[in-house]
Amino acid sequence: MAGPQPEFSVSLARSAEDIRAAQRLRYRVFVEELGGGGIMVDHEQQLERDGFDACSRHLLLRDRHLPEPDQVVGVYRLMTRADAEEGLGFYTASEYDLAPLLASGRPLLELGRSCLHPAYRGGPGMYHLWRALSDVIDEEGIGLLFGVASFHGTDTSALAGPLSLLHHLHLAPPDLRPRSRDHVPMDILPPDRIDRPAALRATPALIKAYLRLGGMIGDGAFVDHAFNTTDICLIVDTSRLNARLKAIYSSGIRV
Repeated sequence: MAGPQPEFSVSLARSAEDIRAAQRLRYRVFVEELGGGGIMVDHEQQLERDGFDACSRHLLLRDRHLPEPDQVVGVYRLMTRADAEEGLGFYTASEYDLAPLLASGRPLLELGRSCLHPAYRGGPGMYHLWRALSDVIDEEGIGLLFGVASFHGTDTSALAGPLSLLHHLHLAPPDLRPRSRDHVPMDILPPDRIDRPAALRATPALIKAYLRLGGMIGDGAFVDHAFNTTDICLIVDTSRLNARLKAIYSSGIRV
């Protein structure tokens, strides 16, 4: 990215305008870039929004070198169990049966609508968001992180390699394994037929980041035609976070 190095800050949205700034970035990524949609998308105002926004917290990454309102260059949407019970429930529950997670009795945090402005990918932007997220996890005693993560496109045969690799190597244990409501099997290929280097290259960076943190996946994929994606359910047991990575993501930025 040309120009001065970013000067990042991370905070929770504190106003309606903060939330609109997050929705503008989401529109740029999920609608303009990835071809997604939805009944509440506002094309005139260029806002990607839904009914879950009102009962969620929104973590915003800003670059102070940019003018308002363009400072927001990364977002995460956060929802606790209490947030879900006060609103429409968890977003992930529209795609996956969350009974195993709900029955665990452990404090839950749903992560959703994560995205970065294209100019800030592959750099320290996600690192700053995760450092702030780590503070939330510690301060609220979160036991399980979960949410849907997406592959672009809805042709699961074209995603046979990465989906199969995830199924064979990273399937969550039965007591923490949500099942897709519109079940699309992920074990499309047997292990000996997977081109592992190609499968890894085809796996989005965010999914690989969760896997490095000890992430596990639910049973089956969910094809989201409205968003033009193939989704998987990711779960991270915070007690099993890789100690080295947790140290990297911890401390330094308060929210």
